[in-house]
Amino acid sequence: MDLLTQGLLGASLAQTRAHAHEARLATGVGFFAGLIADADILIQSTNDPLLNIEFHRHFTHSLFFVPLGACIAAILLWPFVRKHMAFSRLYLFALLGYSLSGVLDALTSYGTHLLWPLSETRLAFNIISVIDPVFTLVLLIATVYAFKHRAARFAGIGLAIASLYLLLGWTQLQRAETEALALAQARGHDVERLLVKPTLANLLLWRSVYESNNRFYVDAIRVGLLSEPKVYSGESIEKFNLMQYSRQLPEESVLANDIARFTTFSDGFVALQQENHNLLVDIRYSSLPTSTAPLWAIEMDPTLPQQHARFQVFRDISKEIHGQFLAMLWGHKLN
Repeated sequence: MDLLTQGLLGASLAQTRAHAHEARLATGVGFFAGLIADADILIQSTNDPLLNIEFHRHFTHSLFFVPLGACIAAILLWPFVRKHMAFSRLYLFALLGYSLSGVLDALTSYGTHLLWPLSETRLAFNIISVIDPVFTLVLLIATVYAFKHRAARFAGIGLAIASLYLLLGWTQLQRAETEALALAQARGHDVERLLVKPTLANLLLWRSVYESNNRFYVDAIRVGLLSEPKVYSGESIEKFNLMQYSRQLPEESVLANDIARFTTFSDGFVALQQENHNLLVDIRYSSLPTSTAPLWAIEMDPTLPQQHARFQVFRDISKEIHGQFLAMLWGHKLN
């Protein structure tokens, strides 16, 4: 999730074990430790555009890295707090602050190497958006109250409410998945793979992507808290055939390797953009939940197989797209 939420979760967890006289210092330690896992964003290479997306949410987010990550955070903070608390207490707060960084990210849809090195699988539970203002606000209020009153009970209450919100996300996911499967069945499609994920900053509007007969079908599903689900039919696109495309390239070429890496990163949800067949897009994400237009993609040049593919990000959101998104979010009819 976003850095603020990661820090607030770490701060709240540290506050739960802090005595009154160390509550405020524990808040800062937990907040800092909650951010450390995302230092992997600094792993970049000017020669390899895909290195960053491969290593973001990688080993630093693993459950097995938590003790070491907490140790790194404690060592970095030790010169500033050594006159105020023992290293054992500092490490405890850093451990608590770091402990759920990877888990929180795994609850989103991006994919997190939570079980590395035992598994290279990117886990994504898809129950909350990478940015969710309600979840963040709950943690913020709880953390501020606990800091102000030096009372761990406020942090505990905030964490309990945040957990209930995540449970709501899981419930909404089940409702959206049920509706997505019913939609595919009504179309006469056999679903080979199904991905349902929340759209940005809410638990009401979900993006559904399912694979059937080598095509991806993209739809938006609104699951209101007190209303019946509503479906907004979207676009479809042919699935990318990695084996067929690779035959055009020299064996073990740089470009072929990049295509395989991007396909793995995207969990196989990749397709060639209909307007530009040199653009391989990640179908999981789009500015509009009914669209196959990408948020990111790699640009391939098959005439230069020994050059890396270019990673591209598309973030231009027009007023029309914004208006359509809000209409679906509130359950209105589209024009």
